[in-house]
Amino acid sequence: MDMATQSTVPPALDDPRRRRRRIIRNVVLGVLGAIFAVWLILFITKGRFLKSPFQSIVGRMTDRTVTVRGDFQLYFAPLKIKFLAEGLTVSNPAWATRPNLFTAERIDTRIAPLSLIFGKRRLYWFDLTNGALDLEWDAQHTANTWTFGDGRTKGKPFELPRIDRATVAGTTVRYIDPQMQLLADLRVDTIRSTQARIGDAVGVQGAGRIRQTPFTVTARLLSPNETVARGRNRLVAQMRAANNVIDVSGTLPSLADIEGVPLQTRARGRDMSELLGIIGVVIPQTRTYQVRAQMVKSGQVYRFTRLTGTAGATDLAGRLTITNAARIHLDSVLTTRRLDIIDAAPFIGFNPDIVARQGAVAAAAATGAAPQRIMPDAEFPVATMQRFDADLKWTIAQVRSNNLPISNIDLTLDLERGRLALSPITFSMARGNVAADWIIDTRPRPSVVSYDIRLAPTPMGRLLAGYGVAESGTTGTIKGRIQLRGRGDTIHDSLSTAGGRIAFIMPQGTLWTRNVQLAELDIGTFIQKMFEDKLKKPVALNCGLVGFSVRSGVAAADPILIDTTKNVIVGRGGFSFRTEAVDLAFRADGKKFSLFSGQSPVGVGGYFAAPQLDVISPELVGRAGAGLGLALLATPPAAVLAFVDVGDAKSAACGPVLAGATAKAQRTTKGEPRDDVGRGTTSKAENGKPEGKKKKFLGIF
Repeated sequence: MDMATQSTVPPALDDPRRRRRRIIRNVVLGVLGAIFAVWLILFITKGRFLKSPFQSIVGRMTDRTVTVRGDFQLYFAPLKIKFLAEGLTVSNPAWATRPNLFTAERIDTRIAPLSLIFGKRRLYWFDLTNGALDLEWDAQHTANTWTFGDGRTKGKPFELPRIDRATVAGTTVRYIDPQMQLLADLRVDTIRSTQARIGDAVGVQGAGRIRQTPFTVTARLLSPNETVARGRNRLVAQMRAANNVIDVSGTLPSLADIEGVPLQTRARGRDMSELLGIIGVVIPQTRTYQVRAQMVKSGQVYRFTRLTGTAGATDLAGRLTITNAARIHLDSVLTTRRLDIIDAAPFIGFNPDIVARQGAVAAAAATGAAPQRIMPDAEFPVATMQRFDADLKWTIAQVRSNNLPISNIDLTLDLERGRLALSPITFSMARGNVAADWIIDTRPRPSVVSYDIRLAPTPMGRLLAGYGVAESGTTGTIKGRIQLRGRGDTIHDSLSTAGGRIAFIMPQGTLWTRNVQLAELDIGTFIQKMFEDKLKKPVALNCGLVGFSVRSGVAAADPILIDTTKNVIVGRGGFSFRTEAVDLAFRADGKKFSLFSGQSPVGVGGYFAAPQLDVISPELVGRAGAGLGLALLATPPAAVLAFVDVGDAKSAACGPVLAGATAKAQRTTKGEPRDDVGRGTTSKAENGKPEGKKKKFLGIF
């Protein structure tokens, strides 16, 4: 009995195990049954009854309003999720400029279920009719319309899911970036794909506005199959704006993300200032240009490296960084092998095309300058200069010019809140070294402009050789400085109001006779040496000063005094920055007896643009008349007496000359004040005696 009982009653330990297995089996069967029931219900009803829950649940998850105005289907067919919605809209955040992020007349798709949980989203089939997508960043560039959340979620790049087969027709995309002040409205060509392959390319066309400049754009997605499969977007685009054409190409990680991606850029057009003017940056006008560079965006910073190109006949290379923050900032390093002088004309306000065709006077007239003027009346772009900042380091090996031999330019530019400093500027000119500082401060009204130009001691032989004159026998040097400060919003206005000092000093040295005799106006000695074949014999220069005091835009000789072993040359008069008129007179007094010496003032008149030399002055004509009378009354040799210089010039003390002192400080070698160098004004006097009545100089004094 005991054995029978034991064989028919299971062990106590077997009861819990069997119960657990039965429970698990029943649960599994229940779950499968429930899933099948749900599937069956959804399949039969097409899930249309889920329309309202779908709108509510997805709306809460995305913090958006989701609406389906037409037919709605959501079910497994059989294992893929089918989603169909007609009149679907997804709202935008409250800060956006349009109410909806997405609208579609009809969307029909098959979704891989597990891709909603794991990995990249995958769509087996995607049909979209008349869809409209609004992609927009907020003003702080921290949130965007396509990143869902409670508004505190940082904006993420737009990601395109993998799509195996698609038909997309009538799609438009609107993109807004307030930070870049960019608005683009795009139309996407119809897309048809099978087996995750779209074809050769997908085209996009559209128009928009960047800042205040309208543009058109065409783009092509060259690798659409890779785009839908792996998120690689090989894109080429071309934009046309303000007479410029900009080409961009590269591979993007997603359709709306260029962050940290190297893009090849090329720009070309008639004027580079129009290109940078698009983003509110002002530069001097250029001739036709083309440049290439690699661009990488990093937040608010756009870096252009490996930059090469040309503007007019000038080559460019280097790098450029644009920071698109509250204030735009440009930081650039450029090198140029050869700068065409015509391409440099815009730096002082000239149109380079007019300079090339008609010359500087016509270019000045085009800016509003009066006739005979060469200084431009082009106004500084004050408002724009106060909206952005810039730093530039530019080195130029050589300037291509027929008359102005300049090389080795090293320029540093700093623009900060309306104060532009070209400081320092160094360059070699005709074998001399020049350093300058040019500062335009637009913050006061009108602008305060200062000029400081310094010529380092330069051998005059090398200087003359730079202009094609043999330097043999010339050992003298020259140095100088121009310091002016004025007010005005054009170069002409700032110089017309300027005050300051201009001085060029020549220390002791020797000069080649062939050049210096005519400069001394000693015609007799020049003719004598010419017949004696002694034109290459150097003459000694003791010291020289060509100085001007500038008041209210008028420069008066203060003094012009050059002392050589045989002559003392003095000059009177001056010139005006207001009218650009010149009225100078030079006279040479001999220290030794000389025949045929002119001795009468030789005038330099006219204007900056067209100076005139008057070597036959009324005084010289009078002497010639006296000589002719003596020849008629006496003998021909007597006519020579009218051109005799008895040689009573007083040698100059070189100390004040070499110090660049004014006329009042000049002395003779005996320490006596000089009475032949004027008073630092533009009134003229002859033979060292002041005029009884001042003559108005250039109609000003």
